[in-house]
Amino acid sequence: MCQDCGCSITRHDHLLSSGHSHSKTDDNIASNPQLNDKKTLSIIHKILDKNDIEAQHNRAHFEAKGIKAFNLMSSPGSGKTTLLEHLHQYTELKYAVIEGDLETSRDADRLKAKGIDAYQIQTGAACHLDAFMVHSALHHINLDPIDICFVENVGNLVCPASYDVGTHKNIVLLSVPEGDDKIEKYPVMFRRADLVLITKSDLMPYFDFSMEESRAQLKKLNPNVELLEVSVKDPQSLIKVADWLLQQSGVPA
Repeated sequence: MCQDCGCSITRHDHLLSSGHSHSKTDDNIASNPQLNDKKTLSIIHKILDKNDIEAQHNRAHFEAKGIKAFNLMSSPGSGKTTLLEHLHQYTELKYAVIEGDLETSRDADRLKAKGIDAYQIQTGAACHLDAFMVHSALHHINLDPIDICFVENVGNLVCPASYDVGTHKNIVLLSVPEGDDKIEKYPVMFRRADLVLITKSDLMPYFDFSMEESRAQLKKLNPNVELLEVSVKDPQSLIKVADWLLQQSGVPA
């Protein structure tokens, strides 16, 4: 995990703002050296503030082109790239993708092979994309012909939730093999989601995964979030995702 990430700060701020009562969990959080060092806290907040300003610039750039942007976040292997590879078959929306990975251009190459405009960001050691990385990538994407743009974040259920990259909506993927307990274990990510996709739903019979439990956990964390089951082997599930994107895009049906 990179040193300048604000994930622990986000959790700490949430506890303070919500009036969370003192508990052993709070003791564990307070024992984090980052949260006891005022200089470190100041530096992290400055980084996040600068990032937020750049994120607003990115949003303005998208809006000037009439584009709706979506931040895709999840663990590695949940199916973000696979979803984007198949989705174009079920929507009239034209989209491009900004890809984030520590190394290689494999995901961008996969999308380009499907005729989808994609640009790869290699973050090196950074565990998330930030607004500055996305801004740089925008100069390598032709925005004129597209309706929506996806930012496929680095596979990580923690740090990407702390950084606004300048998109309009957050889509979080959770695959069936990961288990339904991840929602409660990684709450910051799911609190910030506008849409949660339970991917690889065709594997449900083979894993101890409860949709009822997932809905209950999400309702506690984020009552207004939408939840869809998705499998690239089920065209109807992809059509539902395409319909949601169309509604959010503002493009006439």
